[in-house]
Parts: sequence; structure tokens; C-alpha cells
Amino acid sequence: MSRADQILELFAERGDSQYGHEAVTQREHALQCGFLAEQSGAPASLIVAALLHDIGHLLHELPDDAPDQGIDDKHENSGYAFLNRHFDPRVSEPVRLHVAAKRYLCTVDENYENQLSEPSRISLALQGGTMSVEELEKFRNQPYWEEAVRLRHWDDLAKVADLPTPGIEHFRQYIDQVA
Repeated sequence: MSRADQILELFAERGDSQYGHEAVTQREHALQCGFLAEQSGAPASLIVAALLHDIGHLLHELPDDAPDQGIDDKHENSGYAFLNRHFDPRVSEPVRLHVAAKRYLCTVDENYENQLSEPSRISLALQGGTMSVEELEKFRNQPYWEEAVRLRHWDDLAKVADLPTPGIEHFRQYIDQVA
């Protein structure tokens, strides 16, 4: 089974689960995020990272409301571990850093946190809140931090109920290209 087939099968099996308390499913969120990356002219690697940034949510057995129970599923780590076996760092590193990118943006942009959805604010608290000066410097010194920030903006926008997007098969070309 190809990498693309494995990933598409995972979305077929688990993608209909609710994306936290957002108005979209995991699959809808992934498709919207990938589509936003594609529409912005991002390279194939970043389109795949955007599409798969929350794949860690599909890899665990925690309930959809885990954040409400005070549980951080650390999906960025499990997603990174999965993707790092199949893709190079251009895909896996922005995924690993996308939660840190939210914390970063909340620290450097005083209006950013107010734009987050309520579920995203809840998870922000579980993920460590804003960054210290040391954490900011460490984040900015990592390769792919800027790509993670771009991904983060698409992530925040990819929560629109019933938004038309291409289907998951549309993204196979990008997965195959960078796998």
C-alpha cells in the first residue's frame, strides 16, 4: 500500500470524527487547510503539511472532547512521528511546530488570541499559553518555523461549516510528489 493510500485510508476510517467543538469534521478541517495552502501558492510540501497537520488526532483513541477534560493529546508530536517516517522535514517539521506557532503568534500579536475560536483558546491553555522570551528565541531559531506560522494561519481559517473544497483524492498528487 502506498503512503498516499495509507493516509487516505486513515481519513476514510477516522476523518468523520468531530474536530473538537468546531463546526467541521477532521476531514473537512484537513481539506480546508490543504486547499487554503494550495490557493496561496504554497509548495507541495507545505500543502501536504497543511492537509496533514492534525493527523495526530486520527492516531489516538482519546475522546473528541479530551481538551474539555483537561487532556492535551499532543497531536503535533504523534503527527510528527507518523509523518517523519514517510516524508522529509519540509512536511513533518511544520506539523511538529504548528502548536508552538499558535503560542508564538499569541505572544507576538496582541490581537491574535482574540481571533481564535473558543476550542482553540481552550487548547492553547493546555499547550502552555504564551511563550517566554527564551521560548520565542528557541522557536525562531528552528528550521521551518516560518512555514509553521503560515500553516497556523490556514489552520485558524479552516473551520467553516459546509465550505466546498476538493476531495481528499485531489491532494494525492501532492502526497505522491513529496513522499
